[in-house]
Amino acid sequence: MDFRIGFGYDVHQLQQGLPFWLGGVQIEHTKGSLGHSDGDALIHAICDAMLGAANLGDIGVHFPDTDPSLKGIDSKILLRKTMDIIAQIGYTIGNIDSTICLQRPKVKDYIPKMQAELAKALDVEPQQISIKATTTEKLGFVGREEGVTAYAVVLLRKN
Repeated sequence: MDFRIGFGYDVHQLQQGLPFWLGGVQIEHTKGSLGHSDGDALIHAICDAMLGAANLGDIGVHFPDTDPSLKGIDSKILLRKTMDIIAQIGYTIGNIDSTICLQRPKVKDYIPKMQAELAKALDVEPQQISIKATTTEKLGFVGREEGVTAYAVVLLRKN
């Protein structure tokens, strides 16, 4: 099979006083993502999509939250390690399409920097990475600013 498609989803609770990392970029906000790592929901969704496309489980299988060595880790490191896993079985990234759901803050001005950071970690071109952002129109936990969600679809190509 020359092409594989994977879907990823992640959610993190937002809490006052934590740093907010999204797409490998620190976002200015009063709240940040609670997580075992740095809580970067977008990167975690992309990792899950990559691993799913390769039928290799999910991020929790490869980087469990029970591993003390991963406490507070920069999610770009997890993304790079996921890319290494994918490369070992002969695949590269074709493209990534992703969506961030977040009521506040608005992140559209951060998207080009996120694309650049993700591209650097994955050794691809920024134009291979689509990032969109939306709100939930104040509905649900995202609308109440209690959390952030991210979705990603990844196309892998056989080398």
